Amino acid sequence: MNFLAHIYLSNNIPLVSIGNFIADGIKGKEYKKFPKDIQIGILLHREIDTFTDAHPTVRQSTRRLHPNYSHYSGVIVDILYDHFLAKNWNRYSNEPLELFVSNFYDLLEDNFELLPKRIQKMIPYMIADNWLLNYANIEGIQKVLDGMNRRTKNLSGMNNATSELITYYSEFENEFTEFFEKLRIFSSSKLIELTTKFALK
Repeated sequence: MNFLAHIYLSNNIPLVSIGNFIADGIKGKEYKKFPKDIQIGILLHREIDTFTDAHPTVRQSTRRLHPNYSHYSGVIVDILYDHFLAKNWNRYSNEPLELFVSNFYDLLEDNFELLPKRIQKMIPYMIADNWLLNYANIEGIQKVLDGMNRRTKNLSGMNNATSELITYYSEFENEFTEFFEKLRIFSSSKLIELTTKFALK
């Protein structure tokens, strides 16, 4: 669910960004049916997720949520980390967040036929409610968590997680900042590795 981070870590390569964005819904070797750069984005997404899930700083954030949200804690941390990326965007990019987000929405619409059906159905809601830009405020995060809770038929209680975000705001932000610098280095290296590998095919 950390859409903004995955898009950002695609290094402004259009179809890599799309692949990184849609990857959660692409299972196994299904990625091979897409164009090369989308394949790279999907594989990059998987590498990012593996690195993230195993990182001790992320696990520290997840442990704080585990008593109340159990196995949903990792999903919530993804969403909270996107909040801190959006909030501190100027630290990571010279391009204003509003422009970055607008350009990505245009990219999705220009390549609509390449998107899986599930994503095609989601896009109008994403753009209308401007999910990516609204990650920057707690109200936007609340809407995302409300939606995720509905998808679990209200079993996850994820809609309540803004309470922990507010209570432990500085702790989560510090953990995000520490982790994201390492993730940026990792993903940049992995993107070069994947691009080189596909070029040799």
